Amino acid sequence: MTTNRTVKLYNILLPIWLLLFWPSWLWLVLIPANYLIDRIVLRWGLGDLPDKGLFCRKHTWKICIAGFLSDLAGVVLMFSVFMASAFVSPGSAESSLLDELAYGVGFNPFSGIPGFLVVALAVFISGCLIFLLDRRILLGAGLDADRARSAALRLALITAPYLYFIPSELLYQGGI
Repeated sequence: MTTNRTVKLYNILLPIWLLLFWPSWLWLVLIPANYLIDRIVLRWGLGDLPDKGLFCRKHTWKICIAGFLSDLAGVVLMFSVFMASAFVSPGSAESSLLDELAYGVGFNPFSGIPGFLVVALAVFISGCLIFLLDRRILLGAGLDADRARSAALRLALITAPYLYFIPSELLYQGGI
């Protein structure tokens, strides 16, 4: 009796940006570092606000959580594109484009324009969400609209997840 099974084996190499959301020892460094960066940028963004030290102590943790959630939105977009090639039959017209996108998003955004654009879109979406959530948090904390907008814009521009552009293939080729 013979069986005619097709077996596909996929490697388990993960893109660097996906490792940020994988529970590991990396979080012991990542969370305090992210909090510290958010606090420094928030303090700078508040300008001449009296008692900005107290304000930062009370509200930086909310901004830090909003940043992680915003970064997660970009990861969801990139992971969806990365996995889309697995659901298309090999040899189809869409297969080569999705494979190129998956490689660009997962391993080297600089390998082609489509992958770079998806990663740039993910960074842009995350940055916009950082701005919107942080502005809402700062307005809710009692800041005036101009100061909240200015501080949220600085937070969004400086803390957007630019790490998504680091080619993961460097890690797997021994470049890091």
